[in-house]
Amino acid sequence: MLRVVGENVEVNIYSLRDALRIAEQQELDLVEISPKATPPVCRIIDYKKFLYEQKKKQKEIKAKSAKVVVKEVRLGPNIDDHDFEFKLKHAEKFLTDGAKVKVEVFFRGRTIVYKDKGEIVMLRFAQELEEVGKVERMPKLEGKRMIMIITPKTSK
Repeated sequence: MLRVVGENVEVNIYSLRDALRIAEQQELDLVEISPKATPPVCRIIDYKKFLYEQKKKQKEIKAKSAKVVVKEVRLGPNIDDHDFEFKLKHAEKFLTDGAKVKVEVFFRGRTIVYKDKGEIVMLRFAQELEEVGKVERMPKLEGKRMIMIITPKTSK
């Protein structure tokens, strides 16, 4: 015995044979919705149309989800003021456009000795961008590079 639900069917309990016959008469499909219910619930629908609508809904959800863009800015531990300001302007533009900024200080050769200089440069960079962004991940040394991530501030 099945409980059958549909547009042109009143909610009733039918045998499987009767439910299939009703679905065939309407040229639709009999789809089991909840098999664990007592009695199991079936629906008379156009199954291909149902699948099409589900795919369409999934596409809409995927299109509405925000895509995170990460821009990268590379600095050196001994960066000059002009270069610093130049990179700062670029990072500020990226943050106002809504992208995350990955700030990276790369230590070449023996410059790894100046880890503290690199961290000072990064913290200064974060301080300068305080109005447009906030630090998501503090400076962290990974091999020969120190990485920090800054996210745009949400406007309320």
